Amino acid sequence: MCTALKFNSGNGFFGRTLDNDFSYKEEVVIMPRRRRLCFREAGEMSAHYAMIGIAYVVDNYPLFYDGCNEKGLAMAGLNYVGNATYYEPKCGKQNVASFDFIPYILSQCATADEARKKLEHINITKTPFNDQLPPAQLHWMITDKNSAIVVECDVDGMHVYDNPVGVLANNPPFPTQMFGLNNYINLSPRPPRNTFSDKIGLDRYSRGMGALGLPGDVSSSSRFVRSAFTVLNSPPCADCVAGVSQYFHIMGGVEQIRGCVVLDNGEYETTIYTTCYDLGAGVCYYTAYENHRICAVDMHRVDLEGSSLVRYPLIRTEQVLMQN
Repeated sequence: MCTALKFNSGNGFFGRTLDNDFSYKEEVVIMPRRRRLCFREAGEMSAHYAMIGIAYVVDNYPLFYDGCNEKGLAMAGLNYVGNATYYEPKCGKQNVASFDFIPYILSQCATADEARKKLEHINITKTPFNDQLPPAQLHWMITDKNSAIVVECDVDGMHVYDNPVGVLANNPPFPTQMFGLNNYINLSPRPPRNTFSDKIGLDRYSRGMGALGLPGDVSSSSRFVRSAFTVLNSPPCADCVAGVSQYFHIMGGVEQIRGCVVLDNGEYETTIYTTCYDLGAGVCYYTAYENHRICAVDMHRVDLEGSSLVRYPLIRTEQVLMQN
């Protein structure tokens, strides 16, 4: 289970939680402009926008979970198990394997509008990366500072939706996630009024009672509602550092804590990592389950005219600052 969201402050921030019971040893990966891209279905590209993201690198090829390019366009793939349907290659379409989808878009689109136009010609194929890595069942959120879209491949075809709240969780399909917000129309960050009855007096005995009914469980539907309520009511911050801090506070509301979700195999699901991309600066901030210190990798501190991947293993050891 995962959650992605966009926070409109400063340059704009975007990121996600990656929730699972195991890790593929993901890394922060920078792909420079001259790194040759050899797409399985979509040909080759020798020059493109530089990008930074979290990826599992296999045979020197980065399988991106999420990322941001130098123009400020960001993207993440979230589990969409049971609904995701990929297709056979089609004549007259730009066929793109699902594992190539993130670098394909980020390599050549600068805005969400550009991505939307390119999607009109794309067919996401069911091609596996290899025998051990079949296609992951995903849907995707694509965003720049100003707008966001969701891409879902269902049995009846590809759908592209505007995302006015800037949040995406796993199942159900995005239109159902949005419709679910209607059940919480009464929520407010402000103190509530007594609309129960004018025949009795009811007291506001605590701060925060305007949000009574906000779901607190870790299901995808509840995480969507909780994230949407929090980010839509979160004010812009004074500077980048404050914005990054606020972003991680927002995402903390949907982190998976070991012990709260037990899978059929007896393993626990946790938030393996949380990312936060500064869309204007090209910086990837992250935390890991074992490391709550915010770490950062700046794509502009490497040679973006290079041709080799630049890789940084996630720091997964807790960093404690002793003050005495």
